[in-house]
Amino acid sequence: MRLLIMFDLPVETSKERRAYRQFRKRLINEGFLMIQYSVYVRVCVNKKSAQFIEKRISTFLPESGVIQSMIMTEKQYNDMHFFLGESSKDVRNLSGRTVIL
Repeated sequence: MRLLIMFDLPVETSKERRAYRQFRKRLINEGFLMIQYSVYVRVCVNKKSAQFIEKRISTFLPESGVIQSMIMTEKQYNDMHFFLGESSKDVRNLSGRTVIL
């Protein structure tokens, strides 16, 4: 499974910029990788795991802006089409690296 987080946060004041940086840093600390500006993705073992991570993200949301999440299967994620550019070959973004204990 993949958990996709998409966000549009205001950055007009110093308080908003700080909230943006903190949210982005927390996503990265949770294991998310940036696939586009304001679009982050993480590999999850199953849907229950993805829902658990969604709940953890809900604990550190900024005060304003729009944050959306989407859970998708590996097949759905791999069926993504690129009209311009190409996918990242970052090894951390491959589901084959997921270890189930």
